[in-house]
Amino acid sequence: MPAKKLITSSCFGIAVLVALIAFLLKFHTRQKLFTAEELAFYNGTDESLPILLGILGSVFDVTKGKSHYGAGGGYNHFAGRDASRAFVSGNFTGDGLTDSLRGLSSTEVHSVVGWRDFYFKSYKFVGRLVGRYYDSQGNPTKYLKGVEAKAARGAQLMEKQKNMEAKQPSCNSRWSQDDGGEVWCDDGFPRLVQRPLEIALTGKMSKRCACFNESQLGQPGLEVYNGCDYLAKRCRV
Repeated sequence: MPAKKLITSSCFGIAVLVALIAFLLKFHTRQKLFTAEELAFYNGTDESLPILLGILGSVFDVTKGKSHYGAGGGYNHFAGRDASRAFVSGNFTGDGLTDSLRGLSSTEVHSVVGWRDFYFKSYKFVGRLVGRYYDSQGNPTKYLKGVEAKAARGAQLMEKQKNMEAKQPSCNSRWSQDDGGEVWCDDGFPRLVQRPLEIALTGKMSKRCACFNESQLGQPGLEVYNGCDYLAKRCRV
């Protein structure tokens, strides 16, 4: 066989092999698409099937955690469904076991995304759930993109609040069933102060105890603990 023809045949064979490998890899790595009805079969009641759970539409095999996710386990309510909301709501019954995050704050959504990241690190990802987060082709929906954007905003706000609060030291605190609670400052005076970003983060306004020196006590927004002297360094709460 002429050298030129031999080379051409060899290149053609390599090209076919590369294409075949690419096809097999694509087929092998393509994850399964589940319907909610299909996912429900993998709830830990059938010993012959793996235990699966969904979070934000991503489906994971949690069989290695059978003692937790299997029948009778403390986390069995997550098995065979996508109950994303329950990861932060703590409502493990009825309507609480839903994949809807409607009405949750940015920090709560950020927490759910954090749980999804945990499962990616700790368990085997096996597919996607068709519905709220992925379409029938397995592509992310606008809802999922919106959730991830809201989680990112929550992370940014949390970091901003953390940096703001680092500029004003927090009070020391302790609590016991016999004595109740106490806050105190090693240097300065304890005051309740609003957390300015809390409404954006959680939808609610909250306060924290911070320590202020005497020259700062006249600024607005500082609240003396009920029953505590103006210049006391320790307050019962």
